[in-house]
Amino acid sequence: MSIENYRPDFVVEAVYDLTPDSLRKHGIKAVLVDLDNTLIAWNHPDGTPELRDWLDSMTEADMPVVVVSNNSHARVRRAVERFHVDFVSRAMKPFAHGINTAISRYGFSKDEVVMVGDQLMTDIRAAHRAGIKSILVKPLVESDAWNTKFNRARERRVWKKIEDKYGAFVYKKEI
Repeated sequence: MSIENYRPDFVVEAVYDLTPDSLRKHGIKAVLVDLDNTLIAWNHPDGTPELRDWLDSMTEADMPVVVVSNNSHARVRRAVERFHVDFVSRAMKPFAHGINTAISRYGFSKDEVVMVGDQLMTDIRAAHRAGIKSILVKPLVESDAWNTKFNRARERRVWKKIEDKYGAFVYKKEI
């Protein structure tokens, strides 16, 4: 296992810190984003006013946002339908399937897309497999759904290897 496959291109506090201007400076024209603990807290599926404001700012700037989630169609639809966000469910991260589906469905160019997520083992790994940029964000809440806890244990080991080689992750306010 090469730890480079799990190393994010950027590390940012929260998805809400990403602005269209900062994304465009890096050649990014579309954002793929994980759902649970990235866009919304996994245990608070209705989102927040902050989420609404962020999505509105992206829409006004003509920066497409597509949720790419391993969750079921019904779960993702329920979480995002009020925000009018497109999505790919059952993405099968850490594999590139969901990312590649979104890229092909919306006609994005791989060099102009970024995957934003809170997990090295799924989101960042899938971005590497798909050949696109990645942004790691802090999880919105400390707790995880039962099925994420296993990944977090593995992630801690990979995280330590990356930090041993490259230094500690420093979460910034923008990319």
